[in-house]
Amino acid sequence: MQDRHTRGSPALVDRPMTRRLPLALALVLGVSAVHATEPSASHQPSATQVVEQVEQWRADRIKRLTAPDGWLSLIGLEWLHEGANRVGAAADNDIVLKAGPDHLGVATLAADGTVRFTATPGSGAVIDGKPASDAVLVDDMHAGKAGPTTVHFGSASFYVIDREGRKGLRVKDPEAETRRHFLGIDYFPINPSWRIVADWVPFHPVHTLEIGTAIGTIDKVEVPGKAVFHHGGRTFELLPYQEEPGGELFFVMADRTSGKETYGAARFLYAALPAGGLDKPGAVVLDFNRAYNPPCAFTPFATCPLAPPENRLDIAVTAGEKKYAGGHH
Repeated sequence: MQDRHTRGSPALVDRPMTRRLPLALALVLGVSAVHATEPSASHQPSATQVVEQVEQWRADRIKRLTAPDGWLSLIGLEWLHEGANRVGAAADNDIVLKAGPDHLGVATLAADGTVRFTATPGSGAVIDGKPASDAVLVDDMHAGKAGPTTVHFGSASFYVIDREGRKGLRVKDPEAETRRHFLGIDYFPINPSWRIVADWVPFHPVHTLEIGTAIGTIDKVEVPGKAVFHHGGRTFELLPYQEEPGGELFFVMADRTSGKETYGAARFLYAALPAGGLDKPGAVVLDFNRAYNPPCAFTPFATCPLAPPENRLDIAVTAGEKKYAGGHH
């Protein structure tokens, strides 16, 4: 679910634009990179390694977030109706864009879900890097590694997304106000007590979890097990799923800081698989210092998952990213 939620288009882990970095080494102890091996108390990173790993993680996240085609470049999410959808910047279009020519072309949604785009002559539209007047647009859920068909016009572009059979145009522009005026990310101080080695408890068979989204749809995901952890003398559980076979564990979570110090709908967290595999008891590192905001914290044009009731922790997780200062939607 990469934007389906996040990581992918581009990845959401993403510095030098951070507004608050650790002030002293003592504040940044205890956070390690998540490795694909089972955690061991005898293999803890040094303080210097912790600092380097955390700062590199933050640098990578900001780099992805602020990339020309990153989440901050979104300027529109326009849902298609069946039949012809006139697209362009002029007010007489069915879909009015915030960039590009007055009349870019027509996106036609067929009853079988196929989307065909026919460019207006002289509009300057380029499809997948080549001048073209007409093409079927492959959406993000059916494109595979090649990625969805992309229509470029000037500095902007769009491609089709599929959300539970609903088709829409995701519009991007590197000149977007959200990207040009990015305010950076605030963090809680890095705290070693929030890097937790949790018990992995596999489910046999796997469970099904329903997760709502920011656009009102419901995703049903398979949960291979649960991470059980202890903090402050209490025991908690989190349910993850995998975005793709063999991929990392992905947690959509909320806690007592949500809607106050942190983004209300959810924060995201990834963890490496337990060394023994998902079908056996083991250990999983939950580094809450790497809990981060979904795309919806930065733009109203994303389709993020919301934290399910099962993952709403009755504790204030004072680690990771805080609420985005520029988020007003």
